[in-house]
Amino acid sequence: MAHALRSLRGLTQGLREFGPSLFHGVPQPHEELLALVWGPRFDRVHALGLAAHRPEQAARTLPALLSAADSFDTLEAGSQQRLRRLILRHHRLASAAPQRF
Repeated sequence: MAHALRSLRGLTQGLREFGPSLFHGVPQPHEELLALVWGPRFDRVHALGLAAHRPEQAARTLPALLSAADSFDTLEAGSQQRLRRLILRHHRLASAAPQRF
């Protein structure tokens, strides 16, 4: 269980660091993120497509993205589901936050 929490924590920290670059300009970043982790294996083809939209950032984001993919694939099904729930929760919280201009 401790290994699963460390892996999950590593994934979320990586998303905080590289997510803004990867999802910049994407209309629905939470939906894109869920698409990457919806199945039992990380969708690397979809991730590479997202990275291709920002080639100037690819050298910085691709290694972290592939590392996240490998980490996700080693998670147990329950931990994968927990990550999906965290993404959905973050989406709800972000949607409920007042817009600042």
